[in-house]
Amino acid sequence: MKTDFEKFLDLVKERNGQEPEFLQAVQEVAETVIPYIAEHNIYYGRNILLRMVEPERALTFRVCWVDDSGKIQVNRGYRIQMNSAIGPFKGGLRFHPTVNMSILKFLAFEQVFKNALTTLPMGGGKGGSDFNPKGKSDDEIMRFCHAFMSELFRHIGANTDVPAGDIGVGAREIGFLFGMYKKLKNEFTGVLTGKGLSWGGSLIRPEATGYGTVYFAENMLKTRGQDLKGKNIVVSGSGNVAQYAVEKSLQLGAKVLTLSDSSGYIYDSEGIDAKKLAYVMELKNVKRGRIREYTEKYPKTKFVKGKTPWDIKCDIALPCATQNELNETDAKMLLSNGCICVSEGANMPSTIEAVHTFQKAKILYAPGKASNAGGVATSGLEMTQNSLRFNWTRDEVDLKLKGIMSNIHDSCIEFGTEKDGYINYVKGANIAGFVKVADAMLAQGIV
Repeated sequence: MKTDFEKFLDLVKERNGQEPEFLQAVQEVAETVIPYIAEHNIYYGRNILLRMVEPERALTFRVCWVDDSGKIQVNRGYRIQMNSAIGPFKGGLRFHPTVNMSILKFLAFEQVFKNALTTLPMGGGKGGSDFNPKGKSDDEIMRFCHAFMSELFRHIGANTDVPAGDIGVGAREIGFLFGMYKKLKNEFTGVLTGKGLSWGGSLIRPEATGYGTVYFAENMLKTRGQDLKGKNIVVSGSGNVAQYAVEKSLQLGAKVLTLSDSSGYIYDSEGIDAKKLAYVMELKNVKRGRIREYTEKYPKTKFVKGKTPWDIKCDIALPCATQNELNETDAKMLLSNGCICVSEGANMPSTIEAVHTFQKAKILYAPGKASNAGGVATSGLEMTQNSLRFNWTRDEVDLKLKGIMSNIHDSCIEFGTEKDGYINYVKGANIAGFVKVADAMLAQGIV
């Protein structure tokens, strides 16, 4: 006879067979949550997890806009409103040519658990478009964002659904999106997070995901009597999350050796210091250049084309680029090179096989739903400040962020500590998030 786990996965695959990323995310959660459900009568037989994997609402819409040459372009827009049991839907918008229903459903599903872990009153959602901002002028991006929001505005609101940024959606895009929402609704509300400081944004929000990823790694290391000082770190990505993960790592005394983008990675054996990081920020955020240009500025470094940095010897790995960037072979390479800690800054950057490899070796491994929750946590703090019409100082927000990451770590320990003392952070994060959302769903009845 099939187990409850197998029956559940069969049903989810039957309904979502063409969505591999979503199925991967569901399987990763189900592996730890279904045994927990079987042991607790309050949840067993209620189909709670099956209700969680089905979005409350999945929206697709046409986005028409005019490029600089006067040609009409057509893209597809999405918003997945996954679960609102503990608060309004909350999750980013991603503009990237790879965006599809599977990727957004996986991100929305992960977001439900991530938001629950923060303890803030936020449900889970995700959205975006197959629009590619790279190579577009500011005017083209503005026209696309305005067209996108002219449909999305019907489905969001400060107490309904609060989007934020993600890959391809930074401060520029949030500004254009917010401007159109404000015009259409004739109101100034905290309907988007990641806003500029002069119009409702929060200090530390740009830094929060990267900072939080490092804070979580710091908490994990403390369980083994260690810290970041003197540790060698490899980082993938070179966008917002990676940049601020590097910044916080440097502040805590670590040495960062790598950064990457879709073209390959750079290796700096002398370490990426604050001055070099400032150059990377200008290169990626202002000039919108490629990471290989780093080697032109610093000739002693090496650029490896078309590869990820997981073959570099390190103590700590911070995957901060994109989903499934780190596979089983990469995981084995990291272990053979002495890696003792992996803290995910991206969403699901490690394949299931890689995760199992880390867990079998019993190293410190944190899934993104726990370790990168700092971004959405600070978005929640931005929502609070908007509601209060008030701003906290940089130090106040950073202190709250650090406290939230510590609390998430404590929840992972509570639900994830194995009989031999090993902390299974995947199990801990999944069960802690599940319990909070499930309890709310049970209290509200079958809706």
